[in-house]
Amino acid sequence: MKKVLLNFLLILGVVSCSFNNEHLPLSNVSFTPTPLIPVAPQTEATIPFDSSEPPLVTKVFLPSSELIQNPERGFSTELDLEDSDYFQYYEDGTTLVYATIRLDEYVANELPQVFLSDLDEWFSLIRAGGVKVILRFSYNDGPYPFPEPDADLEQILFHIQQLTPVIRKNADVIVWLEAGFIGAWGEWHTSTNGLDDDIEAKRQVLFSLLDAVPSDRMVLLRYPVDIIQNFPVPLSAQNAFNGTYQARVGFHNDCFLASDDDENTYARDGINSYEEEVEYLALSTRFVPVGGESCAYNPPRSDCPTALRELAFFHFDEIGDGWYPEVLNSWAEQGCYDEVESKLGYRFSLISTVVNEIVLPGGILNLKVELNNSGFSNLKNPRPLYLILDGAERYQTLLPVDPRFWAPDTVSSFNFRLRIPADAPLGEYKLALWMPDAYVSLQNNPKYSVRFANDGVWEQQNGYNLVGNIEVNLLASGNVDESADQFVVLP
Repeated sequence: MKKVLLNFLLILGVVSCSFNNEHLPLSNVSFTPTPLIPVAPQTEATIPFDSSEPPLVTKVFLPSSELIQNPERGFSTELDLEDSDYFQYYEDGTTLVYATIRLDEYVANELPQVFLSDLDEWFSLIRAGGVKVILRFSYNDGPYPFPEPDADLEQILFHIQQLTPVIRKNADVIVWLEAGFIGAWGEWHTSTNGLDDDIEAKRQVLFSLLDAVPSDRMVLLRYPVDIIQNFPVPLSAQNAFNGTYQARVGFHNDCFLASDDDENTYARDGINSYEEEVEYLALSTRFVPVGGESCAYNPPRSDCPTALRELAFFHFDEIGDGWYPEVLNSWAEQGCYDEVESKLGYRFSLISTVVNEIVLPGGILNLKVELNNSGFSNLKNPRPLYLILDGAERYQTLLPVDPRFWAPDTVSSFNFRLRIPADAPLGEYKLALWMPDAYVSLQNNPKYSVRFANDGVWEQQNGYNLVGNIEVNLLASGNVDESADQFVVLP
């Protein structure tokens, strides 16, 4: 794979596996994952309606077949770190980039301040490009099975401590972290210090990384066994997204479809069975990120039918777009590449809205929205949902909805009554749903806003999804609060 070295020792991630073991393919596992459980208050209630209120109007939307470029999902691209402008990655349709930061020179030394400063500046290039990075740290570029040295446990923990301020400062453009540090390529195997065989050492590295990133960011492990040994019970909807260690540990499979057990990814060391691990992952990955790449062409297992089935089964959010070339080429030849690109992560499309299209100043706006997620997965990082009224004045209110629970292959709905400010100027307003980044630093950059997969709803300039028009008119009927001075959701 291509490798590029920058003066502060950032290089492209190189991921490879060369293990052999035989286990049943996933097609022989009969487990059916439990669907996501959406959280109240957004589901299934009906809008309380007073006959004195303006009539409700239903608008139906058709889904788009277009490839939708959206943040924090899709094919990821390895960075050419000699570039100083990452804008082209976004222009080429990419929102996720991948980078391994090499620490070879510091395997026995502290990280110098110039390295940390250069790293901080590098993150600013990521931010300027409108993309986010999947990040890994490692001490070598392999090779397998006799890699160059990795650091001992004490040094790894010290380096994590040094990196913590830079990571936290730039968490807005870090989509998630791969655990890294241990072994060849940071893949948690063949450690020259024996750390891959030391359960307690691996636990210390994992927990230190989880402490290093903010509580809204997750860390991905290479092997299911390392997840299960720390958290024996699969993650549930009730415990998802609560900031605990378990709720922030995902999975990256860097030998996806490469053999019956993905080159010893599953049932590693015989601690768990293949079936136990895939069933565990099918449950937990509804709430934590999943990514990776393939490492070998392995038809028919690496062909489209199995790929589509397993991408959905494990709720994949991203796949590397450059590795393994023969696997990706076979998807294009067999006709599923575009489907994979469309469905990686989430893909939200509006089904319908119900709203009163005329309202008094100080009156009540009734809104019901129904939408579908046709992606393999769902949002994994926090993301606000705002309702926007944009006309003579602009009003926004945060809706009490967690879109991370909009499950794949599921129709979700929410409905609210909202109060219009009594001093709202008369006239027509655009009604929009806005899903910007959760970080203030990115919130006003539409490249980081979620776009619905419907034709004619996307307003690129603001990153809005336009769902209709509302007229504030004195001729409307209904309840009025003349003291209302904000656009708010009513109890």
